[in-house]
Amino acid sequence: MTNKFKNKPRLFRGKKIAVIGFGIEGLSSAKFLKEKGAEVIVLDKNQGKNYLNNLNQYDLIVRSPGVKLELLGKHISKNKITSQTKLFFDLCPCPVVGVTGTKGKGTTSSLIYEMLRKQGIDAYLGGNIGKPPLDFLDKLSPQSIVVLELSSFQLQDLKMSPHIAVMLMTTSEHLDYHKDTYEYVDSKRNILRFQISKDIAIINKDYPASSESDVHTEGKVYKVSRENMTQDGCYVESGKIKLRTTFGKSKTRVLEIIKTSNILLPGKHNLENVCAAVMAAILLGVSKENIAEVLKTFKGLEHRLELVREVNGIRFYDDSFSTIPETTIAAIEAFKDPEILILGGSSKNSDFKELGRVIRDSKNIKAIIGIGKEWEKIKSQIQNPNNQIKIIEDCKNMKEIIEKAVSVSKPGDVVLLSPACASFGMFKNYKDRGDKFKEEVRKLI
Repeated sequence: MTNKFKNKPRLFRGKKIAVIGFGIEGLSSAKFLKEKGAEVIVLDKNQGKNYLNNLNQYDLIVRSPGVKLELLGKHISKNKITSQTKLFFDLCPCPVVGVTGTKGKGTTSSLIYEMLRKQGIDAYLGGNIGKPPLDFLDKLSPQSIVVLELSSFQLQDLKMSPHIAVMLMTTSEHLDYHKDTYEYVDSKRNILRFQISKDIAIINKDYPASSESDVHTEGKVYKVSRENMTQDGCYVESGKIKLRTTFGKSKTRVLEIIKTSNILLPGKHNLENVCAAVMAAILLGVSKENIAEVLKTFKGLEHRLELVREVNGIRFYDDSFSTIPETTIAAIEAFKDPEILILGGSSKNSDFKELGRVIRDSKNIKAIIGIGKEWEKIKSQIQNPNNQIKIIEDCKNMKEIIEKAVSVSKPGDVVLLSPACASFGMFKNYKDRGDKFKEEVRKLI
């Protein structure tokens, strides 16, 4: 991706621009545009049901993530609608690494960023994680590299693709926003759709929706996998992260990066994210030694299989970010020790059939604390044979949940908050749920 628009900020001077959404990104967009001489107003649904009336009086509409295009399209031509992500792609003077996927994009983005920094590269992290990218646009030079975590909301109307596009595990999510799984996956594929031949795509081959997306890019494709060797790409084999590239028809190079036992990040599923990050870092000139050093020390992100404490031999893990069954399955399979699971929450229209099978077939799940409206739906899929798993219900808050977890635990056990559901009801959001979990665990003596 090249910068064809370095003088474009001047075009905002004197323009009337409406920013839709009063969140972090919306405020960032408003601040940026005001600094460029625009007349800016921020509109938000909290201002009343008619807050989108009179949009035609503005020269440009900047949509924040989560604000539906269809909602705005009822009021104004879509040609007038942009977003902070689109503006940043237009104005950025340096290469962009874009990372998307149903889960893992925050971890992978952070790993790539840390590897670049370890190499001494002028790197920036933004998008769905970290700072809104317009906040650091003026600091960038052609030698910088930007890593952006991109959600389906940010990709939905994007008309440019990053120089390096990373498409991780993609299944289905946000069906409360997207009309169906097809629309959700199609939005994700915009990260690839506008690439040219000199661009690069790194794609997870272990999931059909992501693996089959390679037809949507003109760039060079590298595949990553934790299950199979890849012809061109990064994979797990014999307890090692390996990278394989081919040159011409016959020359092949295989590079061993690190033993998986030396990677600090827990969980087999995270090996997929590691492979994607390694592939991107190698292509960006990071040394094998610096990549390995980051993997030995990177603990992971908050609320993502995060070890909170070990108390009396019992380990407590906060995986509150797991709001879909697939990531909870991965969390369950990350441990061989006896597990006490905290499951349930509010609905995201998920199918819990496979989660139920995994729990039913598991040999190490000793108890489940079921919470929230979705718990009954999950329980119906478990079909607890011979009552081999102790079921605990009717906890009213996190204090009671932790008390019950401790009462059925003993040294060597793992208490795992990995709800497979959204958090609304008992908690404000997944962060609040994870924070309250950690707060109660830290009170234990």
